Amino acid sequence: MRNIVTKLIMVVAIPAIGMFGADNSIGTWKRNVAKSTSTPPIKNPVKSLTIVNEASDGGVKTTVTGERQDGTPINGGSSVKYDGKEYPATGAPWDTTSEKQINANTFTFESRKTGGKYHMTGRTVISKDGKTMTTTAKGTDAEGKKSSGKFIYEKQ
Repeated sequence: MRNIVTKLIMVVAIPAIGMFGADNSIGTWKRNVAKSTSTPPIKNPVKSLTIVNEASDGGVKTTVTGERQDGTPINGGSSVKYDGKEYPATGAPWDTTSEKQINANTFTFESRKTGGKYHMTGRTVISKDGKTMTTTAKGTDAEGKKSSGKFIYEKQ
């Protein structure tokens, strides 16, 4: 009987570990500026943007670097667990972010500025072939105006 229970646990546990342990967002991603859109258009749009996602205890450490059209550098990041709780973020219009992992290719997020008007919710989906990451977001910008965007990234 003990042998049967042990085998049953192995059959259930191993696929569950694989399913929830996988994270296909890990790696380096470069924004395809030509295919990315925002409404209304960003006042000082992004010229280049690179995201580096590193596996972290129960979540991800994200480092963002790039440049705006006027030459202003972009440097920021966050370290979050996929538990839906808020964690600090730097170098962005928001100062907290939370994420949940739906599966290896799908994530939801919420970013906000503490005491401010900026508040976005969205979803990130990695393509089945693992080469494209699409992030969609909607909410309010720092001025409290409705805003939305679709941002396309290519795996490097």
